[in-house]
Amino acid sequence: MPAGPVRNAMTVDVEDYFQVSAFDTHIGRGRWDEQPSRVEANVERILELFEDADARATFFTLAWIAERHPAMVRSIVAAGHELASHGCEHIRVTGQTPDEFRADARRSKAVLEEIGGVEVTGYRAASFSIGQENLWALEVLAEVGYRYSSSIYPVRHDHYGMPEAPRFAFRHPGGLLEVPVSTVRLMGRNWPCGGGGYFRLLPYRYYRWAFRRLNDREGQPGVFYFHPWELDPEQPRQDDLPLKTRFRHYHNLDGMERDLKRLLADFRWDRMDQVFSHQLSVVNAR
Repeated sequence: MPAGPVRNAMTVDVEDYFQVSAFDTHIGRGRWDEQPSRVEANVERILELFEDADARATFFTLAWIAERHPAMVRSIVAAGHELASHGCEHIRVTGQTPDEFRADARRSKAVLEEIGGVEVTGYRAASFSIGQENLWALEVLAEVGYRYSSSIYPVRHDHYGMPEAPRFAFRHPGGLLEVPVSTVRLMGRNWPCGGGGYFRLLPYRYYRWAFRRLNDREGQPGVFYFHPWELDPEQPRQDDLPLKTRFRHYHNLDGMERDLKRLLADFRWDRMDQVFSHQLSVVNAR
């Protein structure tokens, strides 16, 4: 049986294998439509895993994906999961002006709502690209109608991170609720435990320990994320990648489903908007 009464937030960043930021210089956006898509079959498998575990989740979905796979988006909604935005084309906020970001966030919301037939209130920036230098983005998200974001990762990383950010959900002065991806605090430093490539790199027992610490000792819900392509060891391989990029992307893909099943069995999981419904109701009342 899942441990403890705390519900954790399970999230999926819905993008295809060729859309990851690390591939930007290898598979340009102009070539995306030429790539064999794998996302629909991978999401179908994820929906089966969640159904078997009686888990609900939030799917942060690219508008680019939704426009090409509308039936998949409707299947996510029909299964009781939350539909949320991951932007239009996986462009980092650090590479956009405020006006460009505003247009992207507004359009992605509109596209997803039209296809999914539900209100979209959550947003996650590509590659957690909101941090100390561009917190204005949270104000923009509130302005265009989002109620929460999960775009800050309070860790040190070579591509993202805001280690000085609060570890748990907090309200930005502009009114938006920001829900950071989970970390544990040890030796004066935040350590990642929210999923992604770290989940494939570190032993599962670390994640079980970390989420038990979050739930039982700190009394807080965790936020976990992964991508559909991480359950797909048969995806097409790119031959011209730097060694570090290759390792990060392909390491332990064949063990991902096994460990995800263990995580789903060991803890309770729900949608972001349900796990943080109390904080969101406070934001909505402002």
